[in-house]
Amino acid sequence: MKLAILGDIHANLAAFEAVLEDVEARGGFDELWCLGDVVGYGPDPHACIQLLRGCQHICVAGNHDLAAVGSIDTSDFNREAALACEWTARQLSADDVEYLQGLPLRLERSGFTMVHGSPREPVWEYVTSVAAARDNFSHFGTDFCLVGHSHIPLVFRQSGDGRCYGQQISGETSLASGRDRLIINPGAVGQPRDGDPRASYALYDSSRHVVHHYRVSYDVTATQKRMVENELPLPLVLRLYYGC
Repeated sequence: MKLAILGDIHANLAAFEAVLEDVEARGGFDELWCLGDVVGYGPDPHACIQLLRGCQHICVAGNHDLAAVGSIDTSDFNREAALACEWTARQLSADDVEYLQGLPLRLERSGFTMVHGSPREPVWEYVTSVAAARDNFSHFGTDFCLVGHSHIPLVFRQSGDGRCYGQQISGETSLASGRDRLIINPGAVGQPRDGDPRASYALYDSSRHVVHHYRVSYDVTATQKRMVENELPLPLVLRLYYGC
């Protein structure tokens, strides 16, 4: 089975379409696993939800998905994120709202745990350090965990003797390492924050037990133009160019 693993689409239709095109060029996928934040920040929340729902997929809820449908408030969001969330809520159809409200916080499938933030705190916690990863390995029972939220492609590995280390994910990561357990973040489709503005995603080949990480260029200016047209906060527009 070939799985497309991605998250943090953030209503960036141009980036999402570019990723799906890249996946198809690499042979397609059997199922898409989405790690949440389908909406928020970007200019096309409805279109991104529709495109995702047109794929064979499973998805967990992100904090922006929950905020857009009123399941959590925006008091912990910064000003620009809160304004974008309020705008997003006004763009959603009743069907969009029902879909987002129905997303689970946590899923387990084929030896993987899927959450948006962390297995310890699925909505809000960022797993960006070895210390955070080490604490989180005890909060899931599968061998592997997929997370998003930080918008940074990372992999943390816990060896059989309990040692933990991490690095930015790139190229090929083998999951066939005996007793090792992994936490993997494929990076963000719609708003990368690792200094690379290209959309980020991963493909998992279950026959080889290998995760491949890819970056995809897309028309950033097209998304920025749509954001300006819809009067979304300028800092959110500018950061797409720099990938930060």
